[in-house]
Amino acid sequence: MNQLFRPAANTIARLSLLASLLAGVVILALLLVNDQSPYTRASVGIAIEQPVRFSHKLHSDQLNIECLYCHATAEQSSYGGIPDTHTCMSCHSQIATYSTLLEPVRTSYATGERLVWEKVHDLAEHVYFNHSIHVQAGFACETCHGRVDQMVVAWQAQNMTMDWCLECHWEPEEYIRPVEEVYTFGYEAPEDQVELGMQLVAFHEIDVDRLDSCSICHR
Repeated sequence: MNQLFRPAANTIARLSLLASLLAGVVILALLLVNDQSPYTRASVGIAIEQPVRFSHKLHSDQLNIECLYCHATAEQSSYGGIPDTHTCMSCHSQIATYSTLLEPVRTSYATGERLVWEKVHDLAEHVYFNHSIHVQAGFACETCHGRVDQMVVAWQAQNMTMDWCLECHWEPEEYIRPVEEVYTFGYEAPEDQVELGMQLVAFHEIDVDRLDSCSICHR
């Protein structure tokens, strides 16, 4: 029988496999370097100026407006949701109607032109994050976003790097809460947090063995 492939084909196949392996190692190394770089972590703690000086401290802490009133899609969508000016004007058509700070809101409402908000938590394009999965399973807003209820101007509280995310993905029982506490700021974990957390992880049928799978966050 005639040989289908030349002897060199085996060498080419081995070199191709080796090249693929090396490429994977290089890509992983670059991701890790980027994850640890000062550039990636530089935005933590820096207040982001917005077209309207919206105070979470005033609305959330002092007025007790719930997160979902403005971020209405957080429980049903991967996207947390930025409120449109109709949401703002549901209150401000009656409250602070002559405030100069709210002039951009009134103009947007009158013209239909959306306000352009600056992203505070701007994940890399290769990262997939689903708000609804986390919220419905008992992972709180403040775990990722910090004490937003104390922020006059919002800033990024966590570095949002891969190693930070994996701290929770490897040990979700340390961070999970009863769902009724998801929107509670200043929550204090009970002494039996790990035991309670393991029960909640089981209740929500969270497959811990899959939480560090690449495809969970990179799609």
